[in-house]
Amino acid sequence: MKLGIVGLPNVGKSTLFNSLTKAGAESANYPFCTIDPNVGVVAVPDFRLKLLTDMYNSKKTTPAVIEFVDIAGLVKGASKGEGLGNQFLANIREVDAIVHVVRCFEDSNIVHVDGSINPLRDIETINLELLFSDLEILERRIAKSSRSANGDKALAKEVKILKELQAHMENGELAKTFEAEDEDAEELIASLNLLTAKPVIYAANVDEDSLADDGASNPFVQQVREYAAKEGSEVFVICARIEEELSELEDEEKAMFLEDMGLSESGLDKLIKASYRLLGLISYLTAGEKETRAWTIKIGTKAPQAAGKIHSDFERGFIRAEVVNYQELLDAGTYAAAREKGLVRLEGKDYVMQDGDVVLFRFNV
Repeated sequence: MKLGIVGLPNVGKSTLFNSLTKAGAESANYPFCTIDPNVGVVAVPDFRLKLLTDMYNSKKTTPAVIEFVDIAGLVKGASKGEGLGNQFLANIREVDAIVHVVRCFEDSNIVHVDGSINPLRDIETINLELLFSDLEILERRIAKSSRSANGDKALAKEVKILKELQAHMENGELAKTFEAEDEDAEELIASLNLLTAKPVIYAANVDEDSLADDGASNPFVQQVREYAAKEGSEVFVICARIEEELSELEDEEKAMFLEDMGLSESGLDKLIKASYRLLGLISYLTAGEKETRAWTIKIGTKAPQAAGKIHSDFERGFIRAEVVNYQELLDAGTYAAAREKGLVRLEGKDYVMQDGDVVLFRFNV
C-alpha cells in the first residue's frame, strides 16, 4: 500500500511524515528504509505476527508495509509552478490513496500561510491545485488522442469520454464524482492516475487538549468530519507533536505514554486502520519455521489470487488452501492440535479469504 501525504505549508505535514516513518521503524521488526528523501517504508503493526512467530519459532518475521510519499507543502498556484509543490505532484500519481493533513489548531508561534485557521478553505485550496494538475494531464491526453482519432472508433469514444470528464472538472468537481457511462470509461479514467480520483484520508492535526476526546470538542475537526462524510472519505485525529514524542520511545514506554494520556492507540495505528477501511483491505498470514509473514489483499479476494501475492506460480498451479482461523490456531496451541480438532479446513478455488486466515497453499506447476 502506498499513501501520498499532502497539505499546505505549516500544517504539520512533514512532522507527521517524519514521526510516522520513525515510529514504524521502531515498533516492528522491519528496517525503515528511505528510498529517497521524501519516501519512507513503514511496517504495519500487527500483534498476531509476534504470537505466531513465537508459536512456530520462526527465524524471520515480515510484516505488511506501507510506503509513505511526502511532498513539499502546496500553495496557491502550485500546479502552475508556484512554490515547490508542483515538481513533486508527479510523485504521488502512483499512490493508492492521499493523506491530506489539515491544520485544526491555533498557535500564534506557527504562521498559517493564509493568515488564519480555516480547514475548509485549506482543503479547497489543495483540491484546486490537484484539479489544475489533473486538467493539464487531461488536456495533453485529449490532444494526443484527437490527433490519432480519424476513423478510429475506439479513440473517438476515448476523446468523447475525456472531454466530458474535462467539462465536469472545469466546473470545480473532482474526478471521483464523475459518473462514467460504462466499464470502458472507468478503466480509461483509472489509467490516467488522476489525483482527484483517488480516495482521501483527512488527518486532522490538533493540539494536545483536542486529542484527548478525539477532536469532539474541536469545531475545526467537526468541519472536516462533515466535509469528509459528504464525499465518503475517512478522517482520523492526530497530534503531530505528540507523534513526534512517541517516535522517540521504545514500545513499552510508548504504551505507558499513551495510557497516561488516556489514548488507546497511536496516530500510526489510526492511520493504518483508516487506510485499510478506505481501500477495503485485509491481511492473511503464513507461518512456519523459516518465516511468519502478513500479506495484504483486497476484501473479496479468492484463494488462488491471494496465493498469487506470494508467487505467480502459486496462483497458476493452485490446488487447494489449508486454512485455519488465527485465533483458533492460537487457542489450539499447535497446527497439529488444530488439525486434530478439525479446525484446519481444505478450501478450493472459490474460497474468499478472511482477515486473520493462517494459510498453507498447495500448488503444482
